[in-house]
Amino acid sequence: MRGAIQPRAWILVLCLAVAAVTTPAVAVQPDEIMQDPALEARAREISKGLRCLVCRNENIDDSNADLARDLRLLVRERLSAGDSDAEVVDYITERYGEYVLLKPLTGGANWLLWAAGPLLLLGGAGLAIVYIRRRGRASVAAEGALSPEEQARLDEILKD
Repeated sequence: MRGAIQPRAWILVLCLAVAAVTTPAVAVQPDEIMQDPALEARAREISKGLRCLVCRNENIDDSNADLARDLRLLVRERLSAGDSDAEVVDYITERYGEYVLLKPLTGGANWLLWAAGPLLLLGGAGLAIVYIRRRGRASVAAEGALSPEEQARLDEILKD
């Protein structure tokens, strides 16, 4: 068959399509890139730790949202002004709130959120142990708890 596409060619086309769809798209526009490669690398590193407030759980470096672009430009503006990486992150956190951080801080009131999971796990394990111990004691006590009348009635039922 002269005009038909071979199965291997279909597999290749499918693999290329999957690769094109699954590769991460970097949303940084050419007009955003800084002339200084060191500052650009710092901007990219900071951007990886900042959340896009529109896309959720996507950093601003990968997001195509307008707000993410504004945040990328703000990061680059602050770096150009001479701010350190920590100062840039602090500035954006003050302006947009702690939610903008992909890795929330562990200090302040957040310690309760960080500790809640392990504390609930330990509490659940403790409740499970208490329940299992009480259940074991209750079944041992209930085994020999038949009164003589109940035992006689049970014997009658079992004879039939």
